[in-house]
Amino acid sequence: MKITGFSRHIIGISLMLAASVMVGWLILGSATPQPGVDEHDREYAEATHPEAGAHADGDKTHADTGPRKGPHGGKLFVRDGYGVEVTIFEQGVEPQFRIYTYRDGKPLVPTTSSITITLERLGRTPEPFTFVAQQDYLQGDRVVEEPHSFKAVIAANHDGKTYEFAYDQVETRITMSDAQIKLSDVDVLIAGPARIRHLLQLTGEVRLNEDLTVHVVPRLPGIVQSVLANAGDKVKKDQIIAVISSQALADQRADLLAAQQRLDLARATYAREQKLWADQISAEQDYLQARTSLREAEIAVRSAQQKLASLDRQTNGGDLTRYEIRAPIEGVIVEKHLALGEAVGDSATIFVVADMRTVWAEMDVYAKDLNIVKVGQVATVKASAFDSESTGTVFYVGSLVGEQTRAAKARIVLPNPDGIWRPGLPVNIQLIAGEIDVPVAISQEAIQTVRDWTVAFGRYGEYFEARPLELGRRDDSLVEIVKGLDAGERYAAKGSYLLKADLDKAGASHDH
Repeated sequence: MKITGFSRHIIGISLMLAASVMVGWLILGSATPQPGVDEHDREYAEATHPEAGAHADGDKTHADTGPRKGPHGGKLFVRDGYGVEVTIFEQGVEPQFRIYTYRDGKPLVPTTSSITITLERLGRTPEPFTFVAQQDYLQGDRVVEEPHSFKAVIAANHDGKTYEFAYDQVETRITMSDAQIKLSDVDVLIAGPARIRHLLQLTGEVRLNEDLTVHVVPRLPGIVQSVLANAGDKVKKDQIIAVISSQALADQRADLLAAQQRLDLARATYAREQKLWADQISAEQDYLQARTSLREAEIAVRSAQQKLASLDRQTNGGDLTRYEIRAPIEGVIVEKHLALGEAVGDSATIFVVADMRTVWAEMDVYAKDLNIVKVGQVATVKASAFDSESTGTVFYVGSLVGEQTRAAKARIVLPNPDGIWRPGLPVNIQLIAGEIDVPVAISQEAIQTVRDWTVAFGRYGEYFEARPLELGRRDDSLVEIVKGLDAGERYAAKGSYLLKADLDKAGASHDH
């Protein structure tokens, strides 16, 4: 059959129409949604992990894609049109989980879902959370303890289907190998039971031992002839430290000499009258009178001698006005209040001599601590101005509480053989109030501050993680851990400040 030009044109148009139909069918076929994945899921998957897919396992549907940010600022997981948004809420309350649920992007009534979250922390047993409905969200049944560093496994049940999601959240964590630990000179110790001395921390001041301090007074008025010692000099007992010219002393010496002469005369008279009475030459009355005069003269001499005995040892010859001031004890002259040619009274303090081989550390003890501080307690005294410490015992606790200070005085006898404890020196005082056994304690060197937490860095595999602590009693080397570390856990002690420095450099985030 002969095909005309018009026929050929009709056949060409028909073939083109058939090809267009075939292409349209192929396009529509490729655009058909896959079973089990809606358009919302595909959009989420493509926006986060384009390479990720989904698979079904019976009634349980797994999410293979990570979370995105939800309407409430939390981590949003979506699968098969069902969404779970996990938040940690801590505005005005302790940190708590709050979960919001969705179906096809629209909020669900919280009671239509049953959800649990299990936290897996380094070095801890899994921590399950259950939830109850509150307004438009589900609230966790316990506080989410810091740090918020964990793997969270979410199990949700809605409309007969079970969904599982999981995410990791890392805070205050540092990776460090054993070789790096050794190179950084970080000591890793084990938390455990210990005996802690209960210490009372007080402040005080070094003072002279007043029991061994003498205020020297001349006891006679006079003029200073010479000064033989100055403040700061060490003196021996009975060493002459000054000489005073005293007319009062001269008068007393003259009185003694006169009394001695009267005594000599009375003795001679008594001997003569005794012989005359024995020879019956004179009357007995004269003899008795002479004996009475002798006794009175003897009493006068003894009285004059006793007056001088406490003032002067040179009762024979020399300058009658010379009065020697002698050191009453061996010690150090800590004060001097006289000068050459000065007139001094009989009650003025001219020297203060102190035995500095022991001193007092005096402290104020407030009313709340008075039942703790006892006579006989051992105390450690540390200088606040330089590196020195010593131990002593409490020998005095005041019975009165000061009206202004509301504190009582307590004193410690402190050995001072080298003279380093100088009066007026401020000191820190530690009193051992008792000893107690605690179940968990760590080294004081492990304690650091991160954010507003008191922490120690626990060691878990190749990780160090800052663990907030609740501290108890402590002494100069150990501190009790009430909460935060368990017995048997390893932690960084010496060198832990290096971990804090590394964490500060990295910037410890707090991402919820």
